Amino acid sequence: MAEPYSSGFVKICGVTRESDAAMVVDAGASALGIILATSPRRVGVDQGRRLADAVRGRIISTVVVRSMRDDDVVRGVDVVEPDAVQVHGPLSETLHAALRSRGLLIVKALSVGTDEFLAFDDDGVDAVLIDGPSPGSGVEHSWDDLVARPFRVPVIAAGGLTPANVHDTIVVTRALGVDTASGVESAPGVKDPTLVRRFVETARRTYEQQGAT
Repeated sequence: MAEPYSSGFVKICGVTRESDAAMVVDAGASALGIILATSPRRVGVDQGRRLADAVRGRIISTVVVRSMRDDDVVRGVDVVEPDAVQVHGPLSETLHAALRSRGLLIVKALSVGTDEFLAFDDDGVDAVLIDGPSPGSGVEHSWDDLVARPFRVPVIAAGGLTPANVHDTIVVTRALGVDTASGVESAPGVKDPTLVRRFVETARRTYEQQGAT
C-alpha cells in the first residue's frame, strides 16, 4: 500500500457496525478505526474481524489499542487482520517487531502537553496521531504544541474534530490527515451518515484548496 498517509488522509474512528463501515467507505474516507481498547466504542475481536473484512482492499482498517499487554495486542491483530495498528501508550520493541513481522503499518498516538509528545522518536513508525490530553473524550484542544513541534513522519490531527472545525484544524496544523470519532456520531459507536459525509467532504475540499493531490 503506497504512501497510505499522504496528504488528504481522513479516518473515521470507533466504527462498531458493518453497516456503518460500508457507509464510511461510500463517504470517501481513507480509513476506519476499530477500537479494541476500553472505550464506549470498543468491539470484540470477532466483530473487529467482521468490520475489517467489510472494508478489506477498499480503505485502511486500523486497530486501536491503548495500554494493553503486548501479547493481547498481537492476539487481537491476528484475529482482526487489519492494515494498521494505532498504539496509545507504550510501544515496546517487542510489540513493534511483532507488528512489523506481520506487515502492519504502525501509527503512534501522542497527547499534547505530555513528556512523550516532546520526546518521542518517530523513526520506525509510519505516522503519528496527535490527540488532546484525554484521548477519546471528543474535547477540542489547543494545537500550539503541534505547531511548534516538528515530526519527520506524517501527522494525523485528532481530538474533538467535527464537520464544523475540521477545515480550520487542517489550516492551522497543516497535518496531512485528520481523524474523528464522536464528532460524527448520533450515539457512541453509531455513526451519523450526514455528519460523516460532511466531515469527509469538508476535509477533502480543504486539502484540495491547499493543493493536495
